[in-house]
Amino acid sequence: MESESESGAAADTPPLETLSFHGDEEIIEVVELDPGPPDPDDLAQEMEDVDFEEEEEEEGNEEGWVLEPQEGVVGSMEGPDDSEVTFALHSASVFCVSLDPKTNTLAVTGGEDDKAFVWRLSDGELLFECAGHKDSVTCAGFSHDSTLVATGDMSGLLKVWQVDTKEEVWSFEAGDLEWMEWHPRAPVLLAGTADGNTWMWKVPNGDCKTFQGPNCPATCGRVLPDGKRAVVGYEDGTIRIWDLKQGSPIHVLKGTEGHQGPLTCVAANQDGSLILTGSVDCQAKLVSATTGKVVGVFRPETVASQPSLGEGEESESNSVESLGFCSVMPLAAVGYLDGTLAIYDLATQTLRHQCQHQLLWEAGTAVVYTCSLDGIVRLWDARTGRLLTDYRGHTAEILDFALSKDASLVVTTSGDHKAKVFCVQRPDR
Repeated sequence: MESESESGAAADTPPLETLSFHGDEEIIEVVELDPGPPDPDDLAQEMEDVDFEEEEEEEGNEEGWVLEPQEGVVGSMEGPDDSEVTFALHSASVFCVSLDPKTNTLAVTGGEDDKAFVWRLSDGELLFECAGHKDSVTCAGFSHDSTLVATGDMSGLLKVWQVDTKEEVWSFEAGDLEWMEWHPRAPVLLAGTADGNTWMWKVPNGDCKTFQGPNCPATCGRVLPDGKRAVVGYEDGTIRIWDLKQGSPIHVLKGTEGHQGPLTCVAANQDGSLILTGSVDCQAKLVSATTGKVVGVFRPETVASQPSLGEGEESESNSVESLGFCSVMPLAAVGYLDGTLAIYDLATQTLRHQCQHQLLWEAGTAVVYTCSLDGIVRLWDARTGRLLTDYRGHTAEILDFALSKDASLVVTTSGDHKAKVFCVQRPDR
C-alpha cells in the first residue's frame, strides 16, 4: 500500500496520507473482451456512442477533501464509541469507502480480506457482497447515477454490479491496479495500471479505450469536471492531460515542469481550470489545465532549504500524500508524509495554516473534518483553528473516510476491520 511513516511516531501527530475533495461534484476503441487482458494495440475502433454530456449533474458532488491514512495498526485505542452504526463483516483491514452520490444512503467498502460489500448506512444492513475478488480490494465506487457499483483489487480484477438487481454485469482483468474512478456524467469507468496504461470502458457493454503512457505505472488519475479530459500522473514524474474523446495527450509535463519522483496524487478545482499534483519529491505543483503550464509550486518549510537530489539519490522525503482545493475559498490543502497538513492561499501562494491531521472540507462552510492514525474524527473551525468536537470509536487507524452531501454523516474505515457511521451534530444545524 502507501509509504509508511516511522512506527514510533506519536499518536497525536499521525502521518498524513491521501486526500480527495468533496466540493461540488473518443477515438474510442471497441473490442470483444476475452478472459485475459488484451494487448492495448488491438483496441482500434471508435466508441462513438458514449455521450459524456448526456447527463448534467443536478447538483454538485459536494466534493471535500478526503484523506486515507497509512496501513498498520497503531496499538490499542479502546475507549468510548460515538458511532451510530458499525459494519463488521470484513475480517481484515478495510481500505476504502464510497457513498452512493444520488441518495447517500448506501456505502461500498473494500478490504484486505479480498471482499467488498454494499450496505445501508442507516442500520448497517448488508445489501450484497461483491464476490469473486482474488486480492485486496483497494478501489470501490458508485457510478454518477448510483445505478452501478465498481470494485477493483490489487491484481487488476475489476467488477461492476447493478445495484438494484445485485447482479454482476461486467468484469475485466487489467494489469496491477493503481487507481479507479467513474466518469462524472456517463456509465464510463477509468483505471490506471502498473504497465503505464490508463483504461476507459463503457459499462456494461465493455467498449474500451486505452491511453498509453510511459513504460511505468500510472500512479494516480482524475477526470476533470468537464468530463472531457483527465489528468494522469506517472511513476517517472511526468503528468499528462488527456483528451478522452480523441485519445491523445493535450499537455505533457516532464523534466523541470514535471516532478522529480513518482506522482502520488492529483486533484482539480471546481471548474477544472487548475490542477494540483503531488509527488514523493516533496513538491505540490499548481498547473493551469488550459495551458499545461506550472503556475505555482508548494513545498513544506522543513525541506525547502534542502539541496536538489542528484540522479539516483533517494530522498528521505516528506512526500506529498494528499491534496485538494477548497470549494468556497481560494485555498489549497497539501498533506505530507510526516503528518503535516499545509493550507495555502492560492492568490498569494503563501502558507496560511498548518496542522497535523488529514482533512475533508464541508461544502459551503469553513468547517474542516479530519481523521488520522489515532482513529479519531475531528471537526475544526478553519477560520480560527478551534477544535469544535471529536468522534471516537475505532480501535485502530482510520484508512479512509467519506462525508455525506449534507455533512450530517461521516463514514470511516479502519485497520480494526470495521467501518463506522458517525452522526455529526453541530449547534448551527
